[in-house]
Amino acid sequence: MAIKVWRWAVFLLTLFYVLRMIVLGDWGAWGGPLRFLTLWALLMSFLSAGFMLARTLGWSQARRDPWVNATAVVNLMVVFLYWRLYFADPTSVTQNGELGVWWKEYYLHLLGPMLQWIDALFLHRAFRRLRASAVLLIGVILSYVVWTELLVGPMNASPVGSVTSGLPYRFLNNLDLMGRGTFYASNLIIALVVLAGFAAAAWLIRRLLPQEAP
Repeated sequence: MAIKVWRWAVFLLTLFYVLRMIVLGDWGAWGGPLRFLTLWALLMSFLSAGFMLARTLGWSQARRDPWVNATAVVNLMVVFLYWRLYFADPTSVTQNGELGVWWKEYYLHLLGPMLQWIDALFLHRAFRRLRASAVLLIGVILSYVVWTELLVGPMNASPVGSVTSGLPYRFLNNLDLMGRGTFYASNLIIALVVLAGFAAAAWLIRRLLPQEAP
């Protein structure tokens, strides 16, 4: 019963924020809130929470480990990149340097990802099938890069940087194509390292706490 309550709560909370971001998000720019990796991570979290809730309710036996694993890593990338950019230059990830709707920002960039990590590591005991997880993770990251560079950037006039314009994050518009390529490649490598780190932590947890949640 406790696991059911937990997973219903995580699922409904994620659903609330998905609907809020889509319905109340800023669609003034081409691509709307889908321009940002945060919403991609949120949508991944919604599907991941749904998969785990379905297992608990007995609607499915599929573990979906590659998706759960990729979701955890993308969430960590969102948390790391957002707060690193925010503390370096708040205007790079906010309109006026302030958090705005603070409870939304803290959920999207801290609490929501933490709920996914707790379930993946301690309840679902994910981070198996690492090869399939790595392939899916690479696919998600490359899809976002292609979406950003070939669609979002050319279709938008702002934000404006010293090199280009239209890319969703202001700092990207201050980098030339080579600089952005280096940034994307370094983050892809970091994502794979994070996946390996999660796998090591999950291996240790499975040894210390052998019983997993349904």
